[in-house]
Amino acid sequence: MDGLFSGWPFPLALTVLTLVAFLRGGLTYLLGRAADLGAGRTRARRLLESPGFERARAAVSRWGPPVVSLGFLTVGFQTLVNLAAGVSRMPPRRFVPALVVGALLWGLLYATVGFVTLAAWVRLYELSPTGAVLLLVGVVAAVGGFVVSQLRRR
Repeated sequence: MDGLFSGWPFPLALTVLTLVAFLRGGLTYLLGRAADLGAGRTRARRLLESPGFERARAAVSRWGPPVVSLGFLTVGFQTLVNLAAGVSRMPPRRFVPALVVGALLWGLLYATVGFVTLAAWVRLYELSPTGAVLLLVGVVAAVGGFVVSQLRRR
């Protein structure tokens, strides 16, 4: 596989991506702990009152640590879940194991499917730059259309 990630051994890619997810998730949790204390006086209050955050908070309250772990398999919702875990003051002894499992799932997902998808797109770009750009524009348009339709439904 030629391209951007051709020199990465799988264990290194998995380790780096898992570490990135662990640090990002942990920092988001800590921001949630801090935001709960002083958010009433900042713009962060808007985020903490958003419908997405309320769904994340409800899921964390109902299901606890498994939501943290499985949240890493989503896009966007994972950040809200980690933030909600911090705001709701989930004890670190419950959060950290869930964070480890979730970060490992995220690292595994991106070290496999993510790298393969990127490598396939790079290969397509090498064969047909126009086709690759059109595919990327189509994906972005489809995701954008989906997001807009979801926002209009609310």
